[in-house]
Amino acid sequence: MVRFLTAGESHGRALVVILEGIPAGLRLDLDSITRDLRRRQGGYGRGRRMAIESDRADILSGVRAGETIGGPIAMVIENRDWVNWQQTMHTGPEPAPDARGARRAPVTRPRPGHADLAGLAKYGRDDVRDILERASARETAARVAAGAVARQLLASAGIRLTSHVFAIGSVSVPDHLTVSFERAAALPDDSPLRCVDDEAAGRMIAEIDSAKAAGDTMGGAFEIIATGVPVGLGSYVQWDRKLDGRLAQALMSIPAIKGVGIGIGPEAAARPGSRVHDEILLGEGSGGLPVVRPTNNAGGLEGGVTNGQDLRVSAWMKPIATLMKPLRSVNITDLTESGAAIERSDVCAVPAAAVVGEAMVALTLADALLEKFGGDSIGELTHAIEEWTSGLKDRFRARARGAFRG
Repeated sequence: MVRFLTAGESHGRALVVILEGIPAGLRLDLDSITRDLRRRQGGYGRGRRMAIESDRADILSGVRAGETIGGPIAMVIENRDWVNWQQTMHTGPEPAPDARGARRAPVTRPRPGHADLAGLAKYGRDDVRDILERASARETAARVAAGAVARQLLASAGIRLTSHVFAIGSVSVPDHLTVSFERAAALPDDSPLRCVDDEAAGRMIAEIDSAKAAGDTMGGAFEIIATGVPVGLGSYVQWDRKLDGRLAQALMSIPAIKGVGIGIGPEAAARPGSRVHDEILLGEGSGGLPVVRPTNNAGGLEGGVTNGQDLRVSAWMKPIATLMKPLRSVNITDLTESGAAIERSDVCAVPAAAVVGEAMVALTLADALLEKFGGDSIGELTHAIEEWTSGLKDRFRARARGAFRG
């Protein structure tokens, strides 16, 4: 239903994204796309590249007079640093006569933990730059632009998303599931770590500073929260339609993400069932169901289907592979041992990864929303959601009246 493709290299001319499946009639707030791109560039521990780039997505198609028209939406994000890379990243056989920047030597020392070595073997290349330019997390700027459009589609259906960082290195926020959507959403855009706990955030910053001083890098974990999600997105009838699996794949596709959890995630394996499963009680619930849950350990998903509670998805990010004090590697030109290559990089990018995570969850939810409710226009989609929600309420009310008469 909703799908996207990206193209472009980290130091190439631009990133391109094509987003397909967005219904006609969605009024786009272009400033909010720029805002999400800027949020991705922020966060404590980012490198010098963020001072160079000031990302902005230019829409080339699929939008007219500020409103989607039903066709594919194409966007381009220019790389401002391209001027310094024209001698190295030219697409023709030779650089243009007026090409600027230095002609950089081939990269021949793959970095442990990056796609460098596996990519060289897979694609038969001799210069690691052919791999690292596309495997770079710079590509995620295009995802954030697409996700910003998907977020606006979700907002038209009453669904909102936010994120917060709950761990950096050995420092973590106790019981991150108690962090409400409102508390996470209240974090300012310029929050250095997107952490709701000021005391923990201070210790996280110290952890990052320590890693930087040692020429090392630091990972962490973040959580995406979506509220207002209708009951019934996803399915249990086939393995590839289960929404938890789709969300896990979307988040695992982000560079450096090594684990994904729904609700309490891996902790569910260490608890007895009585402390895992969310009880179902009578009450005025959300999404049209006449029930409430005292807990949300399931993270809003049961059997691969949304149950009306807040959707809560966590992701764990490994430390970035480029170290200023490089690990041991091998020079592929002469097979001698050598330190790994050093590329301009971050010390910690967990807050930025959380913004990319929001985008991937938004795109996945938008796909599931249209899968469930359909519609070629926003009017059709909104009507279908309203009919579903009111119909769900009527079904349960009718059963309650029947039971009372009996």
